[in-house]
Amino acid sequence: MNSIYDKLTTLDFVIVAGYLVALLVIGYVVSMKQRKKNETLFLAGNSLNWYSIGFNMWGTNVGPSSLLAFASIGYATGIVAGNFEWYAFVFLLLLAMVFAPRYIASKVSTMPEYMGKRYGDSTQNILAWYALVKILVSWLSLGLFSGGVLVRQILGIPMWQSVTVLVIFSGIFTFAGGLKAIAKVNVFQMILLIVVSLTLSYLGLQKLGGIDVLIAKTPSNFWNLVRPSDDAHYPWPAILLGYPVAAVAFFCTDQSMVQSVLGAKNLEQGQLGVNFIGWLKVMALPLFILPGILCYALYPELGSNSDLAYMTMVTNLFPSGMNGLVICVMIAVLVGTIGSSLNALSTVFTNDIYVKKINPKATIQDQIKIGRLTIAVGCVFAILIAVAIDNIKGQNLFNIFQAVLGFLAPSLSVVFLLSVFWKRTTKKAVNATLSWGSAFSLFVGVLYLWIFPADKYPVWPHFLLISFYIFATLLISAVIISLTDKNPEVNVSDETDIPKTSKKVKLLFGLLGLTILALYLVFNGN
Repeated sequence: MNSIYDKLTTLDFVIVAGYLVALLVIGYVVSMKQRKKNETLFLAGNSLNWYSIGFNMWGTNVGPSSLLAFASIGYATGIVAGNFEWYAFVFLLLLAMVFAPRYIASKVSTMPEYMGKRYGDSTQNILAWYALVKILVSWLSLGLFSGGVLVRQILGIPMWQSVTVLVIFSGIFTFAGGLKAIAKVNVFQMILLIVVSLTLSYLGLQKLGGIDVLIAKTPSNFWNLVRPSDDAHYPWPAILLGYPVAAVAFFCTDQSMVQSVLGAKNLEQGQLGVNFIGWLKVMALPLFILPGILCYALYPELGSNSDLAYMTMVTNLFPSGMNGLVICVMIAVLVGTIGSSLNALSTVFTNDIYVKKINPKATIQDQIKIGRLTIAVGCVFAILIAVAIDNIKGQNLFNIFQAVLGFLAPSLSVVFLLSVFWKRTTKKAVNATLSWGSAFSLFVGVLYLWIFPADKYPVWPHFLLISFYIFATLLISAVIISLTDKNPEVNVSDETDIPKTSKKVKLLFGLLGLTILALYLVFNGN
């Protein structure tokens, strides 16, 4: 019935079981130690250095979902997904040079707080609610969905059962203090994932007979980063115009990504950390995309089931036992992502909404109770959204991720870009964009993904272009609202003491930019 499940041996299952039990034990020990220390261990206290920041951001950005998704698009269309890693350089540069100095100067710990300092409580409240939706959909539900795809591939069970299993696992880990343990072993797991992927690419090339055979067995356009404007999958205007909308929101305004930079020892360490993630992203081709292209050459029988590419390579090329190790590392990292998303969800709701608006006199016990209730409700919603995402037809895993992020991003990108680059932006424009603009963007997303899906209604433009059109509409609306506002309440924050960027940071970003430019020149020959 299920080819991946059939290739797993008793040794693989023993390793998976042993690994999960070990994590639970480590989790329990870590949580007991932290209770004795009053659990202050994870307050970074502005102590992070550049490599901690780089690995943290990369770990947030890259996980098992990326392995599955990048291998899937590598199988279907070649290296074009490299754009999503290498074009990110522009937006990492924007974070390091423009946004990070302002965030650090304003001494904030969250993005709603930053906007609240500029435009007041109402803006902070709207952004807190939007942050809840974003955590629920883009982190929790997409993480759960990709985990569900993995569990379904391995066990051959329906999506709703797969995601329910993962949510129960996450609950057990959280209960045993396992999340803190996963945070502890995450660097080890990221390094293990790198080793696994490089080994996979090496074994695939060995089996195939080398790079020359691979190039001969794949279509020539597989090796082009820039595709023609009439390309069915990734026309260059869609990537050039549409990707920045999601990238600004993701790299420059997302709490999960910016958090590490806010915890830096100083601005330079934060900027060097952002530069480091840029260099890590250069490795995307051999790590994430190449296994998918190799799978296309080795196992063309997968056909339209490109989401199976990564696990097909793992189960066919790795020896018994190694498969089990790969699976348990992936599941452990996924459980970590799901658990930390649940944690973020309960923190934002409890602190920014419950305590601030509903019950300012809440005791610690009240807060813990509400936090647990939020986690339970979040779990149910996440399962429903993950099953709904699974019903999106005619899209591979990677496209689903990019499309969902593309519909969540426009209002955030508009608000943060205008606030930083145009001091005339008013509170009314910001609040309208975050509330009505977000509702409009999400409504179009629901139409595109579920009600009138693109595979049945080909009149839709590319999903990245839709994201750009929404962004442009919201940007023009925000400018008009600001200019016609009779009682303009504009940006009140004082940012005269923005720290300066060092020469070392500028030099390293210059080198990274030249490296990315060289990659674009090399991979656009045909």
